Amino acid sequence: MRDDLSGRTLAEARDAYGADLQFSFYQPTRITFGVGVLRELALELKRVGAARAVVVTDSFLAEKTPLVDQLRKVLGDRLAGVWTGVVADAEADTVDAGAGYARSLGCDAVISFGGGSAIDTAKGIAIVITEGGQIRDHQGSQRLERRLIPHLAIPTTAGTGSEVSCFAVIKDARAKEKMHFADDKLVPDIAVLDPAVTVGMPRSLTAATGLDALTHAVEAFVALPRNPLSDGLAAHAAALVQRYLLRACENPGDLVARGQMLLASNAAGQAFSAAGVGLCHALAHVIGARHHVHHGTANAILLPHVVRFNAVELSDRYRDLALAMGLDVRDSSEAVAAEALANAIADLISASGLPTRLRDAGVPEADLSASAEQALSDGAIVYNGRFAADAELTLEVLRAAF
Repeated sequence: MRDDLSGRTLAEARDAYGADLQFSFYQPTRITFGVGVLRELALELKRVGAARAVVVTDSFLAEKTPLVDQLRKVLGDRLAGVWTGVVADAEADTVDAGAGYARSLGCDAVISFGGGSAIDTAKGIAIVITEGGQIRDHQGSQRLERRLIPHLAIPTTAGTGSEVSCFAVIKDARAKEKMHFADDKLVPDIAVLDPAVTVGMPRSLTAATGLDALTHAVEAFVALPRNPLSDGLAAHAAALVQRYLLRACENPGDLVARGQMLLASNAAGQAFSAAGVGLCHALAHVIGARHHVHHGTANAILLPHVVRFNAVELSDRYRDLALAMGLDVRDSSEAVAAEALANAIADLISASGLPTRLRDAGVPEADLSASAEQALSDGAIVYNGRFAADAELTLEVLRAAF
């Protein structure tokens, strides 16, 4: 049967998802963006009906920058207190301590201020305040019983997209593993994206968080639950990182580049919140927990090798993504285009100044087998577009990245 408008068969006119496409897309976060929008924080707090909020941040931002003092002035009597216990890689005991502090002040909202660790810590604090117990009691998927207290997220890094995601990753230092939380109730109510608050990021953190955003985009684009909306967000995010990451690294005060990287991180966060991530994150979670490698750095080291691993079955998807990122692969085969994408990612990592091998990040070769085995229990691996839940396969990628 022919389509009279194009001359194609109806089967050819269908998109790549097929006629039986079904999906859901949930994104309730109000997003406010622009230089100086931090000044509107009290209004945003009023919008969610909160009277007394606790700011969740780290000691560096509180003591070494003027940013937390700006928050104090903006919030006025709506500020219940500032908790500065956030640590790199949100940690269970600090979440419980923060929840105790916030509860003692009778707060009715949390404001996360910092990178992904601050936002995930605030998510954990909101869980414990609302549900009771300890954060370890609530890990898992869709387990929360009631709506959490309001959460306003202000990212000071452009990478995790946690300000719009339904996920949180919190390290259990005792068990040397990361706990995963996935629930629609975890999505922050409001995300305040002010490029000015990201200007102070050092180059290494700008690079690591930016490549974390790229990993979210690349993995969401080929994840099993992907859909047309997540695809559009992921492709746009990847293109923004390709264009603006090095510019932000080399010119820290460039508010245009900083803003575009915040938008890239946000779009990638929406994409992976809907579609999930995959093998790269499963491996990075393990490497981070076992060897204290920054999450964005671990993702960056692994991503080109995961692309090559997945390209055996997903080269058509990678060709589409390469085109979206502006790579000249129009006349290339799918396999060649996928390799060009992997190489472009590797070149971006190298130019950013981050380590490009696991051994350069302090990961010992003797631990690769144990890390490969542990990655099989990470929830992200089930969404990978190519089957990867086999220790020999995960070890193959780790060895390639070593």
